[in-house]
Amino acid sequence: MDATSAPHYIPPEMPEYGEANHIFEMMQTMLERLLIYQPKDPIPFMIDHLQRDNDNVPKIVILGPPASGKTTIAMWLCKHLNSNLLTMENLLAKEFSQLAAEATRHYQKSKIVPSRLLVRLIQERLNDEECIRRGWILDGIPETREQALMIQSLGIIPRHVIVLSAPDTVLIERNVGKRIDPQTGEIYHTTFDWPPESEIQNRLIAPEGISELETARKLLEYHRNIVRIMPSYPKILKVISSDQPCVDVFYQVLTYVQTNHRSNAPFTPRVLLCGPVGSGKSLQAALLAQKYGLVNVCCGQLLKEAVADKSRFGELIRPFFEKKMAVPDNIILKVLTKRLNQQDCIQRGWVMHGYPRDLDQAHLLESLGHKPNRVFLLNVPLDSIIERLTLRRTDPVTGERYHLMYKPPPTIEIQARLLQNPKDAEEQIKLKMDLFYQNSAELEGFYTRAITINGDQDPYTVFEYIESGIINPLPKKVP
Repeated sequence: MDATSAPHYIPPEMPEYGEANHIFEMMQTMLERLLIYQPKDPIPFMIDHLQRDNDNVPKIVILGPPASGKTTIAMWLCKHLNSNLLTMENLLAKEFSQLAAEATRHYQKSKIVPSRLLVRLIQERLNDEECIRRGWILDGIPETREQALMIQSLGIIPRHVIVLSAPDTVLIERNVGKRIDPQTGEIYHTTFDWPPESEIQNRLIAPEGISELETARKLLEYHRNIVRIMPSYPKILKVISSDQPCVDVFYQVLTYVQTNHRSNAPFTPRVLLCGPVGSGKSLQAALLAQKYGLVNVCCGQLLKEAVADKSRFGELIRPFFEKKMAVPDNIILKVLTKRLNQQDCIQRGWVMHGYPRDLDQAHLLESLGHKPNRVFLLNVPLDSIIERLTLRRTDPVTGERYHLMYKPPPTIEIQARLLQNPKDAEEQIKLKMDLFYQNSAELEGFYTRAITINGDQDPYTVFEYIESGIINPLPKKVP
């Protein structure tokens, strides 16, 4: 057999390092930059790109009809993300720029800046150091499909595009009452957002072009253009209704721009399910293993198998089982490490449950290089746990398992011979729950990016939430 085609051993640290440091995305972005700019000497270009370290800065476009609130949302977003806001007004006002001066002359003459000139002005602004370092938010640009394509042809690719929408009748009502503070640029409204200070009230002015007829004309032009712009941004565009309180709109926009788009990077799930006894961890692990081919790593089952196989570890575990004592962490970790280091776990991924149960165990697991990339906390109330577990029964004749509420025995004869496992007694369950809650807060603090899921619902609904959390990237942490 050719040695090059034989299965190769892949240390678990390699894929973990690649995922943790986003190596695939880094190389993909670098390749995109090379193809867009086509530098004569690629090596210094790549070094400069890596030193900038700005792949994850905000690159956002916010579009919307007149009076949709896009400027307000863009300003709030700019402050929250510490980014740079680019509007037609501040692009024209840029000092010491020949392009800005030329664009201003065009605007003063015809109230329009030619698309080619506007795009060059945007390119000049985005090359400023502060835009490179802190990212940018384009407010209301592009206005046409022609501008969108010209911007793309220069390699200016936003990461998120938001389109605000609202009924025309609502927008006309908003626009007619709009007022602007000439000193601060803040926007107010005669009905919805009137400033309490008389000083500000007295200096507010009505902007030009806000009559009902003028607004209707602008809306017609906007609708004609937006349907041609939207196909230019597939997979990165989200439409959000602005016919709701401004704060709600902002948080929906903020949530979207904090999400990462799905990557083409190879991804091997390493899933940890945490939750109290009876929360459904075993069922969810089985469903994940069945659908995605993950290795189902149940800590308790591994220990039982080691004892049954009479392995070296099994002989160490047996005395603890016989005395009904907890198996020491160092022995558990050796059994777990042996299983997680096998090639099926490395190549297919794994879903673990039953370990870790406390902070010390979590630290030990991570110190050995086994760090989950998805952690789910199944939250189930005590009453539901007691209902799930205390009503479980087993048929000693057939071994069939029943539940007196959800899966009752078919006949009175079978019901009469059912037995309850002593572990399912209410007193035992409450002791286990108390122990779980003593450690759960520390585990949540350790796994800061864990996803909390309501486990007190249909198991297949729970599975859909877990599945979504695995498939989609984790949201970015923004201060």
